[in-house]
Amino acid sequence: MKGSSILSALAFAGISAAQTPEGFTPAVTQKLEVTFGTKSVTPGLALSKSDTSRQPTIGLSIPANGTYIWMLIDLDASTNFANPKQGQPATYLHTVIRDFKSSGSASADGVSTLKSTANGPVAWFAPAPPAENPPHPHRYTNLLWEQPENWQIPASASQMLQSQKSGFNVPNFITAAGLKDPIAANYFNVTG
Repeated sequence: MKGSSILSALAFAGISAAQTPEGFTPAVTQKLEVTFGTKSVTPGLALSKSDTSRQPTIGLSIPANGTYIWMLIDLDASTNFANPKQGQPATYLHTVIRDFKSSGSASADGVSTLKSTANGPVAWFAPAPPAENPPHPHRYTNLLWEQPENWQIPASASQMLQSQKSGFNVPNFITAAGLKDPIAANYFNVTG
C-alpha cells in the first residue's frame, strides 16, 4: 500500500510540475511567469480574447542573468481558418521576440520581470481562436529559451518563422535556430 501511495504522489508531482500541456514536446518544468494586466497565469488558466489582447508581461522566479527568446504558439489551431472543422489540427506560431533581459528588480515574490526592446522576429499577434461549434479551448503555450551570446537567427530558422506559421514544429525550430531546450514555459486557454 505504501509503495502505491508513493508512486501516486510522484505521478501527481510530475503532473503538477509540468508547465507545458500534457504530451507537448519538449516538456518544461520551470514556470514562466506570464501576466496579462493583473491576471497572473497558472498553467491551463482560462482567459478571454479581450484578456489576452495585449502582449503579456513575462518573468522568471529563478536568477535571470542572461538574454532570452520568448515564443507563443497555439497548439489547437486548424489548417483551415475559414472553416476549422474542415481543416486538420495544427500548431500555429503567434509570436517570437528576442533580446529579453531582466529589468533589474524583482517583485516582492522574487519574480524578475523580463523586457525587450525588440518586436520580432515575429511581432506580437494576440490569441484569436475562431468561434467553433462545439466551442473548445485553444492551448496557448509560452516558451522561453536562453538566447546564445551574439546569436543571429540562422536563415533556415528565419524561413520557418516567416513561412511555416501553420503547422509550426517547435523541435525543428530548436534545431534550426541552434537553441537548447526551453528553460521555462506556461500555457493558458482561450475559447473562440
